Amino acid sequence: MNEILIIAAPELLEKRREWLASLSDERRLSENTLQAYERDTRQFLKFLTGHLAEPARLSDIHTLRPADLRAFLAARRREGAGNRSLGRHLAGLRSFLRYLERKGLVNAAGASAIRTPKQPKSLPKPLSDTQAITVVGSDAQLHETPWIAARDAAVLTLLYACGLRISEALDLTPADLTPGATSLRITGKGNKTRVVPLLSAALEAVETYKKLCPYHLADNEPLFRGARGGKLQQAIIQSEMRKLRGALGLPETATPHALRHSFATHLLAGGGDLRTIQELLGHASLSTTQVYTGVDAARLLEVYDRAHPRA
Repeated sequence: MNEILIIAAPELLEKRREWLASLSDERRLSENTLQAYERDTRQFLKFLTGHLAEPARLSDIHTLRPADLRAFLAARRREGAGNRSLGRHLAGLRSFLRYLERKGLVNAAGASAIRTPKQPKSLPKPLSDTQAITVVGSDAQLHETPWIAARDAAVLTLLYACGLRISEALDLTPADLTPGATSLRITGKGNKTRVVPLLSAALEAVETYKKLCPYHLADNEPLFRGARGGKLQQAIIQSEMRKLRGALGLPETATPHALRHSFATHLLAGGGDLRTIQELLGHASLSTTQVYTGVDAARLLEVYDRAHPRA
């Protein structure tokens, strides 16, 4: 028998299906997030059915206690789940319970009483300045078609020289980068706009690409194109970066986003102040930017350990 038929009562499973559909249709969550929420709630309902010794029903969700949720998280921890996974489990369950509460079917207060497990702080993994300059150079690009190699170099240069997210770079139009421009207006997360300096190296890389690109680049259409002329997709740049990693002997952490981390880390190491870097990156909170102080301190300690005679 299919496991999904026995992890909970049919009425509860139907409400779960409706909730997942609403996440996809109304909130337009990513496919990865939807799959994670589906898996997390399936694991929870399977646990609850075992916990109750009978298929979980809507009435069981209505009377759910914080102790039941803690028991589920404890069971997942025993199976090897870390704090990051447990936090995601809890986020998915809260979303499901809030959905049921809005329908007048349950009380979601129990989930709100559970504290989210403390998340481990992971430092960004920037490239060294030499590695970053090599990666964005036109000579390093591996594609045999000249205009595509120039396109890849231009995109990667914008990530490193301007600290852009890959989505921000791929949303640019020719009107955003006019010849002689010295700044770039970017619309980032939350539809927030920021202005970043446009280095001559970045503008030159874009101009080289534009001259070689075989497609007409209208002012308000996507600047960066795929091989068939459509808007360039993130997966293509990520794939090219993986090839570059292999060719240049770079670590797995050398991703397109690592170039944005490198932008911030190298600015900080060169004397840039956190508030300015926050504005350039488009971070809503200074605390988000402060993580780069940890990166810089870690690099200083690494240099110290290597170079100091008493280290």
